[in-house]
Amino acid sequence: MPILGNFIKGSIFLGNNLKKVRKAKPQKWQEKVLFKLLNKAKFTEVGVAYKFEEISKGLFVSKRKTIYQDFKSNTPIFDYNSIYDLWWHRSRNGEPDIAWPGKVKYFALSSGTSEASSKAIPVTADMLKAIHNTSIAQIISLGEFRELPPVVFEKSYLMLGGCTELNRVGGHFEGDLSGITTAKIPFWFEKFYKPGFRISQEKNWEKKLSQIVSQAPTWDISFVAGVPAWIQIIFERIIETYKLKNIHEMWPNLTAFGWGGVSLEPYRASFSKLLDTEKPFFYLETYLASEGFFAYQNEPEKGLKLVLNRGIFFEFIPFNDDNFDEEGNLRPNPETLMVHQTTENTEYAILVSTCAGAWRYLVGDTVMFKDSQTAEIIITGRTKHFMSLCGEHLSVDNLNKAVVEVSKEIGVEINEFTLIGEKLDKMFGHKWYFGCSEIVDKNLLISKIDARLKDLNDDYAVERLHALTSVDAEVLPVNVFYDYMKVQGKIGGQNKFPRVLKGKMQTDWLSFLASTKA
Repeated sequence: MPILGNFIKGSIFLGNNLKKVRKAKPQKWQEKVLFKLLNKAKFTEVGVAYKFEEISKGLFVSKRKTIYQDFKSNTPIFDYNSIYDLWWHRSRNGEPDIAWPGKVKYFALSSGTSEASSKAIPVTADMLKAIHNTSIAQIISLGEFRELPPVVFEKSYLMLGGCTELNRVGGHFEGDLSGITTAKIPFWFEKFYKPGFRISQEKNWEKKLSQIVSQAPTWDISFVAGVPAWIQIIFERIIETYKLKNIHEMWPNLTAFGWGGVSLEPYRASFSKLLDTEKPFFYLETYLASEGFFAYQNEPEKGLKLVLNRGIFFEFIPFNDDNFDEEGNLRPNPETLMVHQTTENTEYAILVSTCAGAWRYLVGDTVMFKDSQTAEIIITGRTKHFMSLCGEHLSVDNLNKAVVEVSKEIGVEINEFTLIGEKLDKMFGHKWYFGCSEIVDKNLLISKIDARLKDLNDDYAVERLHALTSVDAEVLPVNVFYDYMKVQGKIGGQNKFPRVLKGKMQTDWLSFLASTKA
């Protein structure tokens, strides 16, 4: 009988009830966070340059503009290249008190789905504390999942991130964020954490996968976390190796899957086939980026709840033609809003200022509010990963919905796909690449997706009558996508295949396909 699990779950439920009593408004939380950030960083190089001390004092002068208005009037908006070139490179070279007090001891290396070969994001002690506190808050929120069995809290957790081995560079360490946070996990959690420190430090994906499969029978896993594509591959390999019907024959207590960074929907159907459908199973979404732990799903059937009171100040830029050009680049003087000024069903790009020394930093993600009052969001895509060759304004969310709905309708599984744009004389075209190991009529597939996108997006429907004259598709074995990721050095871990390819990424993809056909 899971006595410990019942106790933990009961404590979590009680903690949730106490939290509801202490609820504050998003605006008040964020104003408090902004003041604390500015006040702590006021004597740093950034703080002096942008007058943080003067701005923070303005909070107590009622006739002045609000602290937020002063902050955005004095502080420019940065993307990665601009903030790194001006400030972060100095922290990386060992200088103290640049964008945050003290020396930065860790840098998270992340390329995500962008074209940059590698980004070095500062991770401070304050940020690590915020991430761990948010992780605890997410565990506490599991009390809202009333059907979650207590046994979940007593078994092991398989957390598949990047390589956890850190590289010492001068006076600091660099590596995957999962390596930085894993090195700082509480001692009491170590016995629950799988695959364990030794396997997690393995850099070679195939070796790591083989070791996980080999150790799988010795573990009793209740919770898995990672990118859907790689978790699915692990489940498939375990099932194949041990001749199982489903993964629950290996791990009967497996009850929940936490993921983030990509839509689950294209993977859900094939993922479900690997489970015992008679057992309860929960999907929990998180929004953990190299810049911080931004949001998590805290109730069943809900979106992501922004973390508004743990060292991150959010701003939102309406993702439209007034603020961004056709390539997703920010225009001068964009409109920026605090969380309480947002509206539902409008797409926004995110700016963050954090306790790791990011200031008005353009993360690159786009979100939409499902509920502005409770700061509940869904992730819709990336500022650079949308398609608008001629004004069709297709978001990644549009693409995911169309592919998922059509694949269900015609009875095929499409786990991976991507889209490129083509210029055709004076007109334009779209070329889709679908990863599917089944026989599928590509003409039927693309005609239905085209029709569904017209329903989802009015701009797309208009442009299909005018400038967007061609929509074509190619169906490839799904392994082609993973082979390409391997060639790019982005196999396993937190790497995801981009849903839209532009520029160098598009050129690399087309060159890879040509080489496989040669």
